[in-house]
Amino acid sequence: MSETSINPAVITKVLPDSIGAEIGFEPGDAIIAINGTQPRDLIDYQFLCADEFLELEVKDSTGKIHHVELEKDYDEDLGLEFATALFDGLIQCNNRCPFCFIDQQPPGKRETLYLKDDDYRLSFLYGSYLTLTNITSKEWQRIEQMRLSPLYVSVHATEPEIRSRLLKNPRAGKILAQLNWFQEKRLQIHGQVVVCPGINDGIHLERTLLDLASFHQGEIPAVASVAVVPVGLTRFRPQEDELIPVSQEKATEVIAQVSKLQEKFRQQFGSNFAWLADEWFLIARQELPPESHYEDYPQIGNGVGSIRQFIKQFNKTASKMLPKSLETNRTLTWVVGNAVEQAFTPLVQQLNQVEKLTVKLTALNSNYWGQKITVTGLLTGQDLIEGLKGKELGDGILLPSLMLKHDDTRFLDDLTVAEVAKELEIRIFTVANVAELIKICLNFNHDNYK
Repeated sequence: MSETSINPAVITKVLPDSIGAEIGFEPGDAIIAINGTQPRDLIDYQFLCADEFLELEVKDSTGKIHHVELEKDYDEDLGLEFATALFDGLIQCNNRCPFCFIDQQPPGKRETLYLKDDDYRLSFLYGSYLTLTNITSKEWQRIEQMRLSPLYVSVHATEPEIRSRLLKNPRAGKILAQLNWFQEKRLQIHGQVVVCPGINDGIHLERTLLDLASFHQGEIPAVASVAVVPVGLTRFRPQEDELIPVSQEKATEVIAQVSKLQEKFRQQFGSNFAWLADEWFLIARQELPPESHYEDYPQIGNGVGSIRQFIKQFNKTASKMLPKSLETNRTLTWVVGNAVEQAFTPLVQQLNQVEKLTVKLTALNSNYWGQKITVTGLLTGQDLIEGLKGKELGDGILLPSLMLKHDDTRFLDDLTVAEVAKELEIRIFTVANVAELIKICLNFNHDNYK
């Protein structure tokens, strides 16, 4: 990628008491070069800023260029945050996976919903999944030289013809050779397998997990862990995609199949190695595994153990914070996806043991996406309006913030919290964690509402 395609790194925040604040950086300033090199992304920026002596070329918000020299401790951070982690643009996906959620959305929503990220840098920085199909030899060299590990890889299948069929890309069949490369370079990946019934399930799923397990060896295993995830389908997907949803029977079958392999892996590695996403148990109407099953939660970002971890945090926080009674009566409606209704019912029972507190769990499915079973994060503003309109909702709605765009108040259908609150004529409290949930239940003063 040529230097001319690299944009200056625009600063959005300067942390107080940082080197950046001391120098006088302000939001809107932009770093053009560090020690004569243009950083193409946050990885370059962090690497270049590790030096003790820095010469910065900076453009302020008026367009004026400044040259700043500074001396600091090695690895000391400047305390700057940026508008994006990528200063040279997003590496987009070149696959046509029929189960891609981006292609299963209606047209006309905000542009960012349609960006197909397949960028190894975002994988390294934030744990997003990529397919490895669009990495050039120059980028492979950079991954090796900068030791960008672990990366998070969507494997789906190790048999070349099956993976190429799923990704609709002939280059997808090189996955085993790429895993060999990671092994040779002593670099790691975490893998995921999205199970599409009739395509990569059954004997193909077993083959994939056994192949991946063959790379889980040595001091630095090339494959550190694997998550097995059910395909999620919406009513907007292309009808010719040959995909079918995961049924309760299929979920039960996959749980049994992977559980058997986990026994084998525990004997071989002392670890489950392959993990079932929580959704399998919710779809199968089965109890979640115990907390001890999840070890150190290596696939928490893939929904493996996230419900169990939430329940653990709730019980721990509730035991410290819940009083015997409130001073005045308070009634709230806690909205979740119907997939977690069974798991969260005991938590609501705990809350309702507090005198004068009534919390009603309302579990919704998404008509917007056309799903009978829906995880909380996929509920839209339209689903809330349809599911709650005309109902007695008490003093307000407890709304998990994972339904919303990061650092914003918009749902996936672009409705805002304020618009939904106005339509339902009710106060909405957005909650990001267990502590916030309980504080709002106890009527602590919060500005966290609409």
